[in-house]
This record gives sequence, structure tokens and C-alpha cells, in this order.
Amino acid sequence: MAQPVLMTEIWRGDFLENTHFGHAVVCDASGDILHAWGDPDAVVLPRSSSKMIQALPLIESGAADKLGLTDQNLAFACASHNGAVIHSDMANKWLDALGLSESDLRCGSQEPADIPARDALIREGRSPCQVHNNCSGKHCGFLTVSQQLGGDPEYIDPDHPVQIAVREAFEDVTGATSPGFAIDGCSAPNLAATLHGMARAMAFFAAAREGQGIRQTAAARLRNAMAAHPEFVAGEGRACTNLMRAMGHTVAVKTGAEAYFVAMLPEQKLGVALKVTDGTTIAAEAAIASILTKLGVLDSAHPTTQRYVNAPITNRRDIRCGVMKCASGFL
Repeated sequence: MAQPVLMTEIWRGDFLENTHFGHAVVCDASGDILHAWGDPDAVVLPRSSSKMIQALPLIESGAADKLGLTDQNLAFACASHNGAVIHSDMANKWLDALGLSESDLRCGSQEPADIPARDALIREGRSPCQVHNNCSGKHCGFLTVSQQLGGDPEYIDPDHPVQIAVREAFEDVTGATSPGFAIDGCSAPNLAATLHGMARAMAFFAAAREGQGIRQTAAARLRNAMAAHPEFVAGEGRACTNLMRAMGHTVAVKTGAEAYFVAMLPEQKLGVALKVTDGTTIAAEAAIASILTKLGVLDSAHPTTQRYVNAPITNRRDIRCGVMKCASGFL
């Protein structure tokens, strides 16, 4: 088994203060590995980086079109959002269209990461609820599929028709039987895969074209929706949203908890999967931005790129005192 490689370094002044190691794979549309760092066969939970795969049954079942979902809805189904007003409004309207309510969700309540939304709740004396959960879009999608399939309310049960459909899609696009699952922060099953398998899945999404079969059509629609509406995938100030905007809405990227990251590059038909082993999100953001720059889809001179690659570290007086940078020899 190959060991993780050094990906990012944090320097404070002349001192190397921290290092972050990880695994990453770039695959082409045939599933072949073009670049690999660390162990391509490392088995990892992709967490929220797999949300576009979990959303495939939403389109494939016919549920999305039956309900008249927009591209914004589809992007939201793949989201780990901030709980801003645009996100909670989207969740509430979606539930209304289903004839359901917030209590039908099974993701749990979460305080919004969006500060204005959080402060508004405090001023109004209201508590956060499930529509503020960063996974509420995915769960709205699950509820939509459940109605279409005639499933019972417990759509997060691993043996529920929704999760059976998710597993079938996941194992198909990753090209392997999943070795198992764990329960995610939102209570849904999260299937494990190798880094190679997830990169293969992202390459499938990257190469997918509408009209080339049900699964390709679904994958292309979800990928395009994410790239077109990054504000619904994450939110203001978030790396996913910032990077997709910086790449001109041509590439879709998605973070996952514990420093996972994936990317879908449609023009090159490439997929990327990355995991920083110590779970440090900012290190994963720096690494994915570096890989996207290497692959030619993210301009190294773009101001957004500079936020993640060779990013300055400043203190509370805005004095520059360090830098997070791509490790020498990583790329």
C-alpha cells in the first residue's frame, strides 16, 4: 500500500509550522489513471463529495421532471450549503411542492453557517431547523424519489428503495462493489470507495452527455446544474462556489467532510478525487486548487486561485505572517 504524499505546507515566517498529506487520483473517461499521488486504492468515505451520485436516481426515476425541478433544484440536490435564505427558501418551496413539511426531512437541525441567516434567527427568537441543514437539498431529493417509488417515510434506511437505487448508481459509476457504508452527519448512508473509484465516477460525470442514455443524461444534467449555479452548491465565501465561478462555470467541484474533494472537467473528460488524510479542509482546498491549475482549468493568476494556492496567512490585524502553499514536489 502506497503511503500518502505531502500535499500542502503551512509556513509562518521562516518556520515550517504544519504539513498535510493525502491521496489524489485523476482519471480519464475510460477509467484509466492519468495522475496519482499516494495510494489510488485507499478506501475512503467520500462524504458529501458523493452527493451528485446520490442524486442520480432523482433524474433517472423520472421524479425530477414529474415535479418540474429546475437546474437550481438539481444543483441544490448536490449541495452542502450554508443555510442562507436562498437555501432555506429553496428547501421550503421544494417541500411545499411535494405536499410535505420540514418534519418529513430526516437530516436533523443545524445552525446556519451563513452569518446573516443565523443572526436573523436569533433576532426573531427562532431556532434553526432541518431546512437549514447543509444537506437539506439532498434530502429533498431523496423525498422526491421516495414519492416516485412509493417508499415509506424512512427514506434514509439502508434497505429503503431510495438507498437501494443510490447504491446501484454508486457501484455502477465507481466501477466496483462498495465495501460498506457508514452513517453520515445527515443520517443517510454514505458508501465507501477507493480514490480510483471516485475519480472514475467523476470522469463518468465529466464525459456524460445528454441524450446518450438515461444515466449519462442524468449525470450531465447534474454536473451542468452544479457548474451553472454554484451559489446553490455551497454559498458565498465557500471554496466550491468560488472555484466554480473562477473557472467560468465550466467545471463542477464538490467538497466533502474530513477534507475530501472531487472535480469534473467536461471539456477534458477528466475526473479528480482527493483526500487529505488528517481531515483539514483548508489543506484539501489548497490541494484541489493546485491540481485544477495543473490540469489547465484554473488560471494560476486568478485572484481566487491566490486564495487557495500560495495563500497568505494573516493575523487579526491583517498583518501577513505566513503562507499555505503546495508542497515542493507534490505536482
